[in-house]
Amino acid sequence: MNINTSRTAHYAIKAYVLLCALMVIHTPLLAQNTSKIPLPSNLEQGYPRLYITESEKKDLQKTIQKEPWAKAVLEGVHQRIDQHVKRHINDPEWMVSRLQMHWKTKATNIYVEGINYSHADGEAPVPTVRFVGSRDYTTPYGKPKLEDILPYMDDPRGLYLPNRSKEGHPFEWAEPSKTGRIIYSINEEIIGLARDAAFVHWLENEKEYAQFSFDIFHTYMEGMSYRSEPIDLLNGHIQTLVGFTNFQVIHEHVLIYIAELYDFLHPYIEANYPQHIAMYDTTIKRWTDQIIKNGVPQNNWNLHQAKIILKAAMVLKSNEFYEDNKGREYYIDYILNLTSGRQWSLTKFLDYGYDKENGVWAECPGYSIGVTKDLTNFIEDFNNTFDHNILPYMPVMEKAVRMLPQYLFPNGQTVAFGDSYYGPLSTEPMSDMIRIAQKNNNKELEADFTALYRLFADDKQAEQKRNPKANINSFFASKPLEINTKYKKGNIEDYITQTFYAPNVSWHVQRMGSGKNGMMVSLNASLGNHMHANGINLELYGKGFVQGADPGKGAGYLQPIYLEYYSQFPAHNTVMVDGVSSYTEMLSYHAFDLMGQYPKSGQKDGYYPDITYSDVYFLEPETRSDQSRLVSIVKTGEETGYYVDIFRSKKQRQGDKFHDYYYHNLGQSMKIMDADGNALALTPSEEMAFAGGHLYALDYMWDKKSVKLEDDYQAEWKIDMPEGEEDIFMNLWMKGTQGREVFSIKSPPNKAFKGNHGLPYEVDKAPYLTLAARQHGAAWEHPFVSVYEPYTSGEGKSIRKISSFEDENGNKEFVGIKITHKSGREDMVFSSANHQKVTYKGMATNATYTLIGNEKNGDWVIFVGNGKEVVAKGYSISAKETGNVVLKEQDGKLLLHNEVPVTITHKNSAKQFSTGAIRKIVLE
Repeated sequence: MNINTSRTAHYAIKAYVLLCALMVIHTPLLAQNTSKIPLPSNLEQGYPRLYITESEKKDLQKTIQKEPWAKAVLEGVHQRIDQHVKRHINDPEWMVSRLQMHWKTKATNIYVEGINYSHADGEAPVPTVRFVGSRDYTTPYGKPKLEDILPYMDDPRGLYLPNRSKEGHPFEWAEPSKTGRIIYSINEEIIGLARDAAFVHWLENEKEYAQFSFDIFHTYMEGMSYRSEPIDLLNGHIQTLVGFTNFQVIHEHVLIYIAELYDFLHPYIEANYPQHIAMYDTTIKRWTDQIIKNGVPQNNWNLHQAKIILKAAMVLKSNEFYEDNKGREYYIDYILNLTSGRQWSLTKFLDYGYDKENGVWAECPGYSIGVTKDLTNFIEDFNNTFDHNILPYMPVMEKAVRMLPQYLFPNGQTVAFGDSYYGPLSTEPMSDMIRIAQKNNNKELEADFTALYRLFADDKQAEQKRNPKANINSFFASKPLEINTKYKKGNIEDYITQTFYAPNVSWHVQRMGSGKNGMMVSLNASLGNHMHANGINLELYGKGFVQGADPGKGAGYLQPIYLEYYSQFPAHNTVMVDGVSSYTEMLSYHAFDLMGQYPKSGQKDGYYPDITYSDVYFLEPETRSDQSRLVSIVKTGEETGYYVDIFRSKKQRQGDKFHDYYYHNLGQSMKIMDADGNALALTPSEEMAFAGGHLYALDYMWDKKSVKLEDDYQAEWKIDMPEGEEDIFMNLWMKGTQGREVFSIKSPPNKAFKGNHGLPYEVDKAPYLTLAARQHGAAWEHPFVSVYEPYTSGEGKSIRKISSFEDENGNKEFVGIKITHKSGREDMVFSSANHQKVTYKGMATNATYTLIGNEKNGDWVIFVGNGKEVVAKGYSISAKETGNVVLKEQDGKLLLHNEVPVTITHKNSAKQFSTGAIRKIVLE
């Protein structure tokens, strides 16, 4: 098999595995309140009913007359549809003929082959609705303007579309499978116009608008009534996902348009075409049943399906009107309380996805925050529609909204591992909770979430006032949020903690401070949905920016660059073994074990604030390798601090070829130097490549240069800010060792930053500058030992010199670092992988992590992470069980925080201390 054939087969397998996992999350969590949610009572019987009733029409008309925004919305709707409505009077075929239908073949059966449309057969007595071209929306073809669409387009050559990849965008015939979602988009646009016309007819009683709307609606719905469920010729996972118009039932949004149209047009249909109502209702029910039958119940799909089902159900009559007793109440009860294979009740859905202890939804941050927002939107919408509050039946939601600030870096951007983006935290979940509280007169709930909301929203106005869109939904959107000024802004420290651990997504964060001088490191493995194959991945903050940033998803989930690069180890700040480390991205089950941390996750007080650490273990499954990563933040001043990163990696069955430590940092330039700051002589290298049986990801990287060395070395990234602003730097020092090779690499652009990210260059287009350190052989006794220091051009570095030292007893699994600061401070870092006692110049410890810090003024700190013994500064601290201990002398007084009982010996005097928060102690 040649390389190209191998690559094609590999990609096909990857794509299939991805499709089987897409949008699914992991094992169930503890059950919440599973009480049945009662149905709303006193359901409206007339039409319309979704957003407004007939009795409320006059109030809306008055609003339009009095309120400029409402008048502008209506004018915008008229501007969009009037030309089409007027044309329809004399040319009723123009718009209808542009619907994407099987006009000639009248096919009833749709066949797909995996993610692509294949063909159609069967014959109905009327034209039928076409199915979308592909699940992969990436296509060189563009959606034509309505006037450029060929009328009654049903040609064996496919669709006549503009090719955007060619100069001048010439029109040409395209196979449906190559056209992405264009078929669906055209129909959605036309149905949207018909919906707007139905609303205008209801509001203004102009018959021509009703006729325009009805002709489109009837043609589409009659055609849909003959359509059957698409059949996957591969008999694969796609068969469980398809709707009537789309490869994914969650994208059947046109059914919402249909429901809205039907709602406003129903009185007209009753008066003029009552014979069709039974067919319309049956079609809506079949469509809704398809959405219930297919999909994915364990993640955000379940909620997106429920939102579509709710709108469709609302325009149906009550249960007793149908022979099968499946009417409005049936479908509402289904999404609230009933569970089937691929559509779960809301309570089961919440039980499965949320960790009720910490409120984290089990997907990557972008999706997790989105699910919480969608759920509060749903609760608030349900409350407004039915005057029925279901929040008490979903108790985890309060915790889920309160925890959202834990996702934030000190600059206010959210973490972005997996398929996520950096950006501000959405305030919608908070404002939804306030609205729900206000509507239900829950003062305690209102005060609680107003305090949180005001941390992120403008004090002077609840929400930025924007001109509403020229969309009928703007008339029924929530009114601007009114904040009760007696409820004050909260304290951010009530919502974020120095460490936070979410085991259901294998994510741990350490943070100190806020703003430019804050510090934060985020570690994640791959547990849950929309995750990448990234091992123990690191995101690193420094001087106002997430400098060591995750790369984003880069492209669509089915695109080769996503499958082969952005979702793989080399795109992340991690360690890859033998060039082959990988596992299934998207839905992933590879968590790290948290071996140690300080302080405890969620702890708000009672600890020493200037040092944090985490120690995690990960089993890399592809090569069966043990990986351990210890990361620590050390704050040395108001504006200064550094990170320690010690990454150990080895194969369980030996035979290690090499281990590669990747670190990507923002900036327009990167320098690799020796310990004294002299540029290293790197030469072009082809060693880090697919050739040799390694990951395809390596061939997406370019301009690779390397040098072999045993001495310490450093790298420096520079964010070159505009004239007059301080430049931003990240300095990385790494301990040299036998068998080390250092690479300078250009990687594909970071695609995780959107909008106003504050960076002075086009991050999404520039190469992502990367350092890779290769350890030939195992990297356990020769680990990757790093010290990161962010700084600015105005401040300069705070660290003067870094060097390493060895255990005097010869422990090969020990690392020692001496860090000398310009302030005169000196830090001694000890790290042992085997808990053997190590000694250096009168200091001794057996901990995973020990830091002995000495200030110039005589103050000092002894920090012990996961240890039993330390000897330093004339003190001996011992414990019977492994744990964390901090002893600090400041201004001649001792402070102690011990998470385990300890005995402290000083000058031949010993004293025992029970576990306790940080406090002053006296030994003599």
